[in-house]
Amino acid sequence: MSVQIINGYPFVSYNKETYEEVEMLRRSADFLQWMDKRRTVRDFADRPVPKEVIENIILTASTAPSGAHKQPWTFCAVSNAEIKKQIRAAAEEEEYESYNGRMPEEWLADLLPLQTDWHKEFLEVAPWLIIVFKRIYEPGDGGKKKNNYYVQESVGLACGFLLTAIHNAGLVALTHTPSPMNFLSKILNRPEHEKPFLLIPVGYPADNCLVPDLSRKPLDEIAQFYE
Repeated sequence: MSVQIINGYPFVSYNKETYEEVEMLRRSADFLQWMDKRRTVRDFADRPVPKEVIENIILTASTAPSGAHKQPWTFCAVSNAEIKKQIRAAAEEEEYESYNGRMPEEWLADLLPLQTDWHKEFLEVAPWLIIVFKRIYEPGDGGKKKNNYYVQESVGLACGFLLTAIHNAGLVALTHTPSPMNFLSKILNRPEHEKPFLLIPVGYPADNCLVPDLSRKPLDEIAQFYE
């Protein structure tokens, strides 16, 4: 791999494999059909998942683009039963408050088709919890803060890659957002410059797993083409 120096910085050749139109159309259609099978799951099996699989999933997520290539994310992977128990207890405390006063009636009505409530047993049943933290800045020398850029967008992209990698591994996940999520920073002893972004249980679906019979919006409702 040849390296070229441009204004003092190294660049390498990028030879992306491309396809003829017919093959490109086939691949895009196949990938759409495969991704359309991905579903959010709340009923997990307690079947273990190898740590190496989780490592590969996280490394895949870290290939996401980020502002100025700062990679402003930390993925905390938890399999420890006691820590999962603490996370569940704290999450259910917040969720109970949300379902019993914080959420407006419209929000509660929108959740009815999903049949969710404040009980979050999956936080202990799933073999792994991946807690994604956004790094709002980087600590520098002498207490100086070094900026990260487009943190929210960058971490959101990484989470999209993460969910795709989970699906690719034959596993299922749930994007869980108990609010507020500050308890995650305390339980996991994370530094001040990291803020919780998503709590994602990962594992196999339970044998009796059911998911809501939902449909996705058609193309004409989500896209506008200007040709």
